[in-house]
Amino acid sequence: MADLDLDLDVTGYANGGAGVARHDGRVVFVTGALPGERVRARIVDDSKASFARAAVVEVLDASEHRVDEQCRAAAAGAGCCDLSFVDADYARELGAVALGDVLTRIGRFSSDGLEAPTVAALGDEVTGWRVRTRLAVAADGTVGLRGRKSAELVTVPCAAPVAGLLDGVAELGGAAGTELVLAVGSDGRRHIAELAAPTQAGGRGKDRRGRAQRARSARSAPRTVRTVEGRPHVEYTVGKRTWSIPVTGFWQAHRNAPDVYSATAVDLLETVGVTGDVHLWDLYGGAGVFTAALCDADGGFTVTGSDIVDTDPGALAAADRVLADEPAVTHRGQVAATIADLAHPDVVVSDPPRSGAGADVVDAIVAASPSAVVHVGCDAAAFARDLGRFAAQGYRVRAWQGFAAFPMTHHVEGMAVLTQ
Repeated sequence: MADLDLDLDVTGYANGGAGVARHDGRVVFVTGALPGERVRARIVDDSKASFARAAVVEVLDASEHRVDEQCRAAAAGAGCCDLSFVDADYARELGAVALGDVLTRIGRFSSDGLEAPTVAALGDEVTGWRVRTRLAVAADGTVGLRGRKSAELVTVPCAAPVAGLLDGVAELGGAAGTELVLAVGSDGRRHIAELAAPTQAGGRGKDRRGRAQRARSARSAPRTVRTVEGRPHVEYTVGKRTWSIPVTGFWQAHRNAPDVYSATAVDLLETVGVTGDVHLWDLYGGAGVFTAALCDADGGFTVTGSDIVDTDPGALAAADRVLADEPAVTHRGQVAATIADLAHPDVVVSDPPRSGAGADVVDAIVAASPSAVVHVGCDAAAFARDLGRFAAQGYRVRAWQGFAAFPMTHHVEGMAVLTQ
């Protein structure tokens, strides 16, 4: 059925950003379609017995929530703003639908007295919110975003970066095969670093598993960094503190995310009545933004100690500098292995990568028996899976909130507070 065009009525929306339709009783996930639309779609993946994947060829009956593409790069095929054709308010409604679905289907949550989380905006801007981005340099020196599921580069600028971030990038002269990392700090200054091409590891093996393993090894191998513009570090201010982060290091992409997420963590802990002196575990804590927010909070609790655990030495060094006046200790290592030797926590903040915390970390947190856990998820399905494992071991979600972490995309960030 691949490459076959079908006229489909789209009746739902799935986590991942696709509309849901049916053909001869079989589910079809349709990229570029919205609930309530009738579309002509081309089957692009027919490899699964239970469902197929398709892409819109023509919109026959459009939703009232469909708008002109807000990102020209996405319209040209870049893998950036996959929902730039959707009204922003409705996109958040769709995000809430997807988040509620995975919480029920994967996390096994019933109503349990809680309404499904809503999805809030991080700011008023739909465009011009991104303070960090990464571009590829082709063999001929062309600079652009990688295409959606393609190695081709799209040179049309994305609408998400803040004003000035992409100015003059075509003339930067990056070496073929490298990547350019661009970042704007809280002071408005732009900094650009060039990442050398990944080292190809291993032999030529022809099997797909061997190629995938070599690709993973290449991505994780150390890469030479060259400063192209500005400084090797960029400064970001959250609250009353300023961090100095390597240009190639991790920081939230949305300009408002650190402020909103850290304030939400404080609010969630106050919601469940955390008071008095608390010892904190700040897991996957990076540069310690959550620790700083909780230390600076003017509420009913006082952080008397914080263990910040992460694998990134640059982020931990930034945490050491910023939190030198606080009772915070950084620990470099994998979370599951490191927390076994830490002092008992009263509060845990867990902000894992897209894959989620996973069984080992959730079980270790439960075994430590904190009075409250704030859990963060940047992937809806992994967030639901982690919360479900907490719930199965006696921790109940008391409040939760979703955020449109990347406007014009399907991505939703979740935060929840749990107690026993």
